[in-house]
Amino acid sequence: MELSDEMLTEISYVQISKYREKVMKSLDGKILIPTQIAKNSGIRTNHISKVLAELKAHELVECINPEVRKGRLYRLTETGEDVVKNLE
Repeated sequence: MELSDEMLTEISYVQISKYREKVMKSLDGKILIPTQIAKNSGIRTNHISKVLAELKAHELVECINPEVRKGRLYRLTETGEDVVKNLE
């Protein structure tokens, strides 16, 4: 399957940051709170929120309960799932 230029751009955006890549992979097929993502990926929690914000801006992850302060749940968007499938 030929990947679109947009998809290739998003894949490289994720790949240039080990943090982004690890966060994306730890969310693959799961819905997690930031502390679980931190635990799974070995990244400190204070970095996780920054990475999630970046990925959210690119519409690769979404928060399904943004109204809560603690215990926000994150999952991959459809685009995010496609990106993860194409990560090496």
